[in-house]
Parts: sequence; structure tokens; C-alpha cells
Amino acid sequence: MNFSRLVKTQRTFFQSGATRSHDFRCNALVKLQNAVRENAQLIADAMLADFNKCSDEVYMTEVGLVLDEARFHIKHLRSWMKNKRVRTPLAQFPAISFMSPEPQGVALIMSPWNYPVLLCLEPLIGAISSGCTAVVKPSAYTPKTSAALAKILGGIFPKEYIAVVEGGREQNAALLEEHFDYIFFTGSPAVGHLVMEKAAQHLTPVTLELGGKSPVIVDASANVALAARRIAFGKVLNAGQTCVAPDYLFIHESVKGQFIDAFKTALEDFFPDGDMSAMNVIVNQKHYERICGLLKSGKIVAGGKTDEARRFIAPTLLDNVSRTSAIMQEEIFGPLLPMIPFTDIQTCIDYIVQHPRPLALYLFTSDKETEARVLGSCSFGGGCINDTIIHLATSHMPFGGVGDSGMGSYHGKASFDTFTHYRSIVKKSTYVDLPVRYRPYTEWKRKLLRLFLR
Repeated sequence: MNFSRLVKTQRTFFQSGATRSHDFRCNALVKLQNAVRENAQLIADAMLADFNKCSDEVYMTEVGLVLDEARFHIKHLRSWMKNKRVRTPLAQFPAISFMSPEPQGVALIMSPWNYPVLLCLEPLIGAISSGCTAVVKPSAYTPKTSAALAKILGGIFPKEYIAVVEGGREQNAALLEEHFDYIFFTGSPAVGHLVMEKAAQHLTPVTLELGGKSPVIVDASANVALAARRIAFGKVLNAGQTCVAPDYLFIHESVKGQFIDAFKTALEDFFPDGDMSAMNVIVNQKHYERICGLLKSGKIVAGGKTDEARRFIAPTLLDNVSRTSAIMQEEIFGPLLPMIPFTDIQTCIDYIVQHPRPLALYLFTSDKETEARVLGSCSFGGGCINDTIIHLATSHMPFGGVGDSGMGSYHGKASFDTFTHYRSIVKKSTYVDLPVRYRPYTEWKRKLLRLFLR
């Protein structure tokens, strides 16, 4: 595929004004919503083939969230598109001031393999609702799902409006050489650096949704059984291959034993008779071997089973983990959870603030003072008090990282804003023209200026 020609074709289509109207955008969102609903089984089959993701989890974490996000945009789009009146300074009287939203233009959306439908289509919904055209590049690590996305999107949209590019690194590199008006990238910090470097060549604005080591803290006041269950959920979900998965656990020394028992109980409840055949597997052999190597970082106190033939790793709890061990040096992106005991919450805070700012933080406590101390000291993209993961499953709050975990945000109105430029416009009256700003600057003009501008 000739990417230069593709981008040029999309730019021509965008500049025609075809995507500007509310009806065009809304109809496109409805088409996407209907196509996802009608192809839910195709998506489920593809993700089962790619990494054994069961249909219920596909709907809960991919299809259902996409449908809900599209519904939210359809409901609110008309109001988002309106000009927003703001106050006009007295010095500019008589005039009105307003902010006018316009689409960024031709967007590139590069999505990862771990939630290949959700993390492709949710940004696309934002691009569509804002009036952009888009080139979508799904991951080569989930080829069946990428092919399904290409079939679905290709069946409802012309390439000059929405185009899907399949392939791997070669296609990624070639796309990043093109001049887009906006780039939305979800993936690793290492690739995020490259995306930003390439975007800088064209002064293209970017949103980077990255990752990092998201900490969990369980203090002595927590409901330990519930904490263990909700943390286990965060590690079982997608086999821990989630950008906001609990990455390591600070556990209060007084409740560590209770937590281990409760974690084991949670796994027994999730997988009756120990049957984990329906759990996700690791996406490829390279990542499987990497995660297996991290098992050596501590003592296995729950889980630990592996199956190379299936690339399967059971949810695993590790004790006696050193802060300098291999598992504490990189994002795990798998179903392992290292534990670090503590007795003073300040040691947890000190560790977190001395490391790159994470995408998520999870605190389990019933103590309001502890909650205030952690939230008042630690910087992170988003998170939960007494739960994991669920803060991203809403269209009412923006989702995004900070520092090393990313820049920019999306979901709901934030997605519309991400792909929109707000023009600041003053509409000045032609009936009156106050002479204060014009030369020569006389004494009475100086007094008026200081009256208006102070």
C-alpha cells in the first residue's frame, strides 16, 4: 500500500468538508456501533484464536465497552460540537467571545495487541465524533483480530475516510514517516519515544497511552478478603496483560498471611476444580519466556504452574521479593504479582515517588488519613480506592497517563477533545470602535487602559 497516497487521499476527503456535519459523524458512529454488535461473534472467535480470550471476557472488556462508548458519543455529540460562549474582557467591548471546535484533520491510530478491539476502536470513536479521518494500525501480534477489524471497518467505511493497515514493524515505520495531523499511540514507553520523535519532525501533536509498574497497597485496615479477590481479578483478567494491571503489591506485614490465603481462595472460586483452560494465554513465545524468567524473582506461594505448549502461566503470588530483583525492574505484563511487606505507609509512598510515575495506583484501606496521604503524595495516571482496573471502564472520566506512563487522555468527552482543536474567536462589533488602543497614547487613554487592565 502506498501510504503517502493514502494520507493524501484522506486529507483531500477531510478538506472537502464531508466530515464536518453532525449527521455525518453521528451516522458513522451508528454504523460502527451496529457493525461491532453484528460482528461480535467474529471478534470473539478471532480473539480466542489469537490468545485464548473467552467470549465473556471479550464482551466485558472489549465489545461491550466499545458499544457503550459509541452510545455515549452519539448521545452527547451535538452539544459537544456547539460553539461555547465565554466572557469577554471589558477592554474588548463591544464584542462576543467563543470557542469553536474543529477536527484536527487526518489522524493515525496505532493500537496494541493486549486489548486489540477496545484500544483500536475507542480512540477511533473519538476521531469519528470529532470529524477526523483516520488511518488505523492494529497490532501484528494478534493477526486474527487485526484481520477481523480490517474486515469490519472496511465493510462500512471507504478508505478515504477510515482505512485499516495490517502488518508489523515495517508498516509501523513507514506510517510514522508520513505527515499526519494527529497521532494516537497505545503501547510501550520504548516505542512511545520513537513515535514522539517521528511526530516531532512534522510538529504533529500526539497522545501517548503507555504503561509502567502500577503499584497496589493493602494496609492493615483493609478488607483483606475483598482486597485479595479484587486484586486477583486484576491479575487474572487478560492473564495480566493489561496496561493498568496491578504490577506489584505492598502488603502490610500484619495481614500478609491472611492475604495469601484469601488470594488462593479467590483463585479457587474463579476456577472451580482448578480448571484454567479458559484463561488467556501469553500472546507469544517471546513474552512467555520473559515472564517465566521472572518467576525466579521470589518464592512462589500461590500458583506458579506453566505450560509451554499452550504458552500458559497460572496466576502467581511471589513472596521474598527483593526490590532489586528482575521482576521489580520492568513492567510484568503477565499474571505474576510480587509482594513486598511493609509496616509504615511512608515507605510505600517514598518508593513510589522515587520511581517513574505509573499509569495506575490501587489503594486498599478503610483509613481516610492513609487515603489522603497516598493521594496527596503520589502522582499517577488514575486508579481505584478498594478496587482495581475498573476506573478505565467509564465514559464519564478521562483515562490517560502522566510522565513516563503517557500524555493526553481519552474516553467520553475527553476523546472528542483529544481529536479536536478549539479555536478562540472574538467577534467584534462594527458599530462602535473605541479609540483607546490606537496611537497617540494620551493621558486619558492611559487612565482608561489602567482601569480596564488591572
